[in-house]
Order: sequence, then structure tokens, then C-alpha cells
Amino acid sequence: NLTNNLANVSLPKVPSLPLNLPQMPSFSPPSWMASLYDSTNGSSTSEDLFWKLDALQMFVYDLHWPEPEFSQHLDQRLKLMASDMIEACVKRTRVAFEVKLQKLSKSTDLRVPSSVCTMINVLVDAKKQSTKLCILEGAQEFSKQWQQYHSKIDDLIEETFKEMISLLVSKFVFVLEGVLSKLSRYDEGTFFSSILSFTVKAAAKYVDVPQPGMDLADTYITFVRQNQDILRDKVNEEMYIENLFDQWYTSSMKVICVWLTDRLDLQLHLYQLKTLIKIVKKSYRDFRLQGVLEGTLNCKEYETTHTRLTVEEATASVSEGGGLQGITMKDSDEEGEDVK
Repeated sequence: NLTNNLANVSLPKVPSLPLNLPQMPSFSPPSWMASLYDSTNGSSTSEDLFWKLDALQMFVYDLHWPEPEFSQHLDQRLKLMASDMIEACVKRTRVAFEVKLQKLSKSTDLRVPSSVCTMINVLVDAKKQSTKLCILEGAQEFSKQWQQYHSKIDDLIEETFKEMISLLVSKFVFVLEGVLSKLSRYDEGTFFSSILSFTVKAAAKYVDVPQPGMDLADTYITFVRQNQDILRDKVNEEMYIENLFDQWYTSSMKVICVWLTDRLDLQLHLYQLKTLIKIVKKSYRDFRLQGVLEGTLNCKEYETTHTRLTVEEATASVSEGGGLQGITMKDSDEEGEDVK
């Protein structure tokens, strides 16, 4: 037998080398409760998505396909995939943002959580990355049609930004409406106001009766300032912060103006007047410090509110004497800092 005549020689063993073939990246929807971490761009899931899309495009680009038509077709397919995945990311973020806001407090205890700021930053990053990942290089075929498709992604991101800012402002305004609702208990002619006035006047004959404090105004002002600081510190895009603060201030002044307009025929209770003066003045000052422009600060609603509170202050000064305890609608520049 031929095999029996062969020399008994041991063959060398060939080591098994790992074969690492490039694979398509796997993606998962954002998990807002588990995947948040301290980064500049947002959640780890969205950063991972953008990084993988960029890495895939760079990998294919570095292959330098010799056939120009196939290379162009492949580039178009990758850009299309990036656009679709960024669109899905934006839509999921919008839904998660609204769900998160619905679970937040409706009182002055509300503080914007880090996850909400992270979702805003995800859209900021999506806008930047879409310019890099979704635009075709050079004058390729179907470029006009592609530009129209990409403009839809830009429009979607901008529209989502507007919706998210509007939702957040509505949440802030709801807190202010709760404060005004508490002030409504002191409306002239209401049962609560009548009982309070009678009790205070009767007791004042014998002892010094303390007037209602400024806790309501101070708590609201603290709510505004702390949320301003949170947003300023954790949201990466200045333009959207400015837009948010503009809408927040304008909406707040509209709510206060409407509340006062509903009481044109009523004289404000001293407690209502003091609280509103403090809220309006401090809001004007704080939003000015946050960069809101004079044209927005001195809107029609603010001017109307300022005039009404000034008239009410003059009336109260005559009827109540020193009841305002130094609280006045003087210019904000002259105002002392009495709320820390």
C-alpha cells in the first residue's frame, strides 16, 4: 500500500487565526432611564448611533471602489440609511420627551431633570450630525432630489425643537397658573377674602396681627431661577436656550396680564398686589440677566401689567398706609436683591 510506504512525518499544526469581518452596526432604541451618562452630546445610545454611522461610511470610503457608479450608489445608500436612522432617533426622542414631562411635578417643586436636558442635546447633536452623515459630496446624480430629501430631515429636527420648547414652556406656565390660582382666593368679595379681612380687623384691635408673608412669591422666584440655571448649565446650544427663555418670559407675562384683566373691576387684595409686584419685577430682572432682549422684556403684556400694578400700588399706599412694606413697582435697576 502506497500510504504505508510514506515516512511517518508529523505535519506542522496551522494555528487558527480569528477572522474579523466588518459587520453592519446594530442599533437599539434609546433607553432614557438606563443609558444616560455625563457626555457633551447626549445619551450613550445616540452617541453610539452617530459614531457607528460615521465609522461605517468611513470604512466604505477607505475601500476606494474602482467602479465609480457602484461607489456612488453605495454612498447614496449609506446616506439614505443615515437619514432614516436619524429621523427615527428624532421621533423617538420627541415621544420620550413628552412622556417625561407628563410625569414631572406641577408645582413650584418642579426642577428640570437631567434626562430632559439630555433629550434636547440629542436633537442638537442630530442636527450637527445630519449635515455630516446625510449630505452627498460633489455634484452627484439625483443631487437635487437628494437635497429635497435631506431638507425634510432638517425641517423635522427644527419642528421637533419647536414642539419640545413649547411643551416645556407650557409646563412652566402651568406652575405659574397654580400660583395665580392660590392668589385668586383673596379676590375681593370672595368668602375667603371676607373672612380673612374680618378676622384681621377684629384681632388688630388687641394684638399686632402678622400679614401674609411672601413665601408664595419667593418660592416661585426660586423655581424660575433654579430651572434657568439647570437649563443654562446642561443644554449645549445657546440659540435654543435663548428661544426657550424668550417664550417662557412672554408666556408668563401673558398669563399674568390675562389674570389681571379678568379682575379689572376688582381692587387687588394687598397680598395679591405684593406677590404680583415681586413676581413681575424679579421675572423681568432674571430674564434680562439670562439674555432676553429689551424688546421682548417690554412686550405689550408687560407694559399693561406694569401700569395696572402701579395704579394698584398708588391706591394701596393711600388706603393701607405702609402696608406694602417697601415693595414697589420702581425701576428694576434700583431694586435691591432681597431674594436669594
